[in-house]
Amino acid sequence: MRRIAKKATAAALASVMVIAAGSHLSAAALENKTDKPIAKNVIVMISDGWGYNQISATDYYQYGKLGTQVYESFPFQMGMSTYSVGSYDPSAAWDSFDYLKGSPTDSAAAATAMSTGEKTYDAAIGVDDDGSVLRHISEDLEAAGKATGVVSSVEFSHATPAGFVAHNASRNNYSEIANEMLKYSATDVIIGAGNPFYNDNGDIKTSVSESGYKYVGGSTTWNSLADGTLDVSDANGDGIADELDNWTLIQEKSEFEALQTGETPSRLVGVPQVATTLQQARSGDGKADPYAVPLNDNVPDLATITNVALNVLDNDEDGFFLMIEGGAVDWAGHANQSGRVIEEQIDFNKAVEAVNAWVRENSNWGETLLIVTGDHETGYLTGPASGTETDPMWMSIVNNGAGVLPGMEQRKPHQQHNTSIC
Repeated sequence: MRRIAKKATAAALASVMVIAAGSHLSAAALENKTDKPIAKNVIVMISDGWGYNQISATDYYQYGKLGTQVYESFPFQMGMSTYSVGSYDPSAAWDSFDYLKGSPTDSAAAATAMSTGEKTYDAAIGVDDDGSVLRHISEDLEAAGKATGVVSSVEFSHATPAGFVAHNASRNNYSEIANEMLKYSATDVIIGAGNPFYNDNGDIKTSVSESGYKYVGGSTTWNSLADGTLDVSDANGDGIADELDNWTLIQEKSEFEALQTGETPSRLVGVPQVATTLQQARSGDGKADPYAVPLNDNVPDLATITNVALNVLDNDEDGFFLMIEGGAVDWAGHANQSGRVIEEQIDFNKAVEAVNAWVRENSNWGETLLIVTGDHETGYLTGPASGTETDPMWMSIVNNGAGVLPGMEQRKPHQQHNTSIC
């Protein structure tokens, strides 16, 4: 398959590259602004909605102690900021306990900051504060001849996956974004929820209105995708025919499981049989402890869809770029669902373990750059009895032992302005 030629720009993720696991970048290379080596494979994993306390709470629940996740032993660890333009005053944040409850950044602005290296306004997808189109790192690496992909546990046209492929004034234009991703990008793998025929419990719907197709680009796009006739002949929109293969669509859990190994199509869209999220939005007591409500059993987990994406993308001899999002840590944080925050973070952690296993078995840390991060914190998660407006004291999450919900409080269903990463 011929890659679409595009003019390359500076690597957009240079500002966060020092957090990579297994990177072969030397200190001299990190200081050199003009001659950074490009890894053969670049994998960016984003737990949407995590901060340091989401990691701690999950550590305690899974293992009863901190420092247990593979990314917590990575050689480079640091924090980064993804707040939207003009929205954050660090002095005020440290002086006032309530400051972070107002005017939070959102996933679209955060994803755009990570994908392009430029901060922008809330809801912006791949455009700057003036609405001008920005260049995604995926476009740079496509120009370098690499395959590209995005996967998520929420809808594939949602803010984070869209923020690494599409360009739109508003994240809420889901159908426009889905069509750009499917018809007008050179992306090779797109996987995420948003199946129009299923609800959040994975049950088939009795009827579907046109609005039910919005996350997949509308009924016409979906039907063409399903029968293999979706027109992708001019993916870069320049009026010249491009030699891109048509998409192969998979939906059933068994299809995902089978494609973790073996032969693959050259371009793959995966839309599991669920509406908005793989698991977080399922019915039942949303405030229950982790796994008290049975999981949807008809959908793959994030580790499985990650393995599928890797199996497709590693066919490219020039390497690949892959963004993997655990999207519903954010959603659970918005709903102040402590148990489901931990469920979703565990799902993300298992996907990180899957990537590490893939690197060990199929690549090496000299050619593959892995970045594990979050885009912002959601829910203002703190330990019990944390501060007030007049006494901004942030207490730690309380360890109650493995398998027991730790002591934790969520203050408001909003994101903080600052991203915490490990």
